[in-house]
Amino acid sequence: MTRSKSMRWLVTLLAILMLALALAACGAPAAQETVGEEAPAATEASAAEAATEEAPAEEASTEEAPAEEAAAPEGDVIKIGALAPLSAPGAVVGGEAMVDAMRIAEDELNANGGILGRPVEVVIADSEGLPERGTAAMEKLINQDNVVAIGGGYHSSVGVAAKEVAHDNGIPVVFAETWNDTITSSMLPEIFRIAPLNSEVSAVDVRFLTSLPYPIEKVVILTENTDYGIPAAESTTSGLAEAGIDATTFTVDIGTQDYAGIIERVRAENPDFIMVLATGEASYNFEQQAAEAGIGPQDVPMLCNQVSLESQAFWTNVPDGNDCFVRRVGLPVDLYNDVATSFAERYSERTGKQAPESYALEAYDSIMIIAQAIEEAGTTDPAAIIDALENITYVGALGEITFPVNSSNPPDVAGKDPKWWHQFPNPAITIVQYQEEGQDSNDSPVVFPEEYKTGDIVWVGRTE
Repeated sequence: MTRSKSMRWLVTLLAILMLALALAACGAPAAQETVGEEAPAATEASAAEAATEEAPAEEASTEEAPAEEAAAPEGDVIKIGALAPLSAPGAVVGGEAMVDAMRIAEDELNANGGILGRPVEVVIADSEGLPERGTAAMEKLINQDNVVAIGGGYHSSVGVAAKEVAHDNGIPVVFAETWNDTITSSMLPEIFRIAPLNSEVSAVDVRFLTSLPYPIEKVVILTENTDYGIPAAESTTSGLAEAGIDATTFTVDIGTQDYAGIIERVRAENPDFIMVLATGEASYNFEQQAAEAGIGPQDVPMLCNQVSLESQAFWTNVPDGNDCFVRRVGLPVDLYNDVATSFAERYSERTGKQAPESYALEAYDSIMIIAQAIEEAGTTDPAAIIDALENITYVGALGEITFPVNSSNPPDVAGKDPKWWHQFPNPAITIVQYQEEGQDSNDSPVVFPEEYKTGDIVWVGRTE
């Protein structure tokens, strides 16, 4: 029994020794890792690379996110406001195009680290194309949404009313598509504009009409009773009178749908040319009803409202709209700079359209120029943003934008009319003509002015 116990004890001891040796062998790598803390850096880098390669894609992308985005405190968002007509009687298709453009700007800014390293949110309010709604929208953006600046804006009547709210609150605004001269001639320190002046557009219209291949003796102007339509008609009438051309104006309310009575009055004038200064979908109503009455774009030369640049909407609502002339702001597509080309590609991807309309280009630039001003100011303080805008040189989809008439160079010193205050001085203004049914407006030839011309005019209403 004693010997048997001794043998069992010896076997147990041998088993313990073997187990200890096995454990020591398994623990060798751990001992090497401990020593490896003093290994060359290249070994650590290799291990880090291997760990990165083996990590899930989501974890890797989180680790590689920009420090400023990851560090941005919750709610520390820079809000930029925007106005757009998204309900009738406003130009809804134009407003929707502006929203798409401003969302592209928002995405681009955030993809590039935001503004001042903080995320950006573009807060859009519906102006409905009405001054009272535009005023309420501006109040909301400033006092509820707490935006630091505002872009966008389509209708002049909205701009004329809403600018006062911005002024009372000291918030800078860069209007994108509001043409009324008084928006800038009031010389409010907060108000800037990258759209053209109403009076300058009217001057282009007059030059166009006096350059046509056939003499024009009588023009009929259909205009809306707004801060865009009335001054535009008056300025155009004055310019035509100086050129010896008679003009008669018919005024309608914004959003008018039935034009039967006015069309008969237009017909009685026997015009050589018809100008449509009614905005939005209301212009479609007049143009198609005139076509059905025999005085449409294929019967009498007609300048259609710029919302006709929305080609799909135009052809849907005005199937008899071929030969319409349409005014467009911005350089022709073949003269786009890199910014415009890049924006056009993203706009086409987002909307399915072939190329952006004038007001889409303007809306995009209105947000991006504000963003650059905030970066250059280094703060969201409104006064600092205004100062940065006065001194800015911004290269955007519309070209190089500056505001040379400002507090350092006021109109009386610059020798300029007050309308040039905080005004982008040289936006390109062209006239294109639809010459094929269903044609995209960006494929339509530029027929005026000569320096941008890409095609000859198709002149209707004559047999010779």
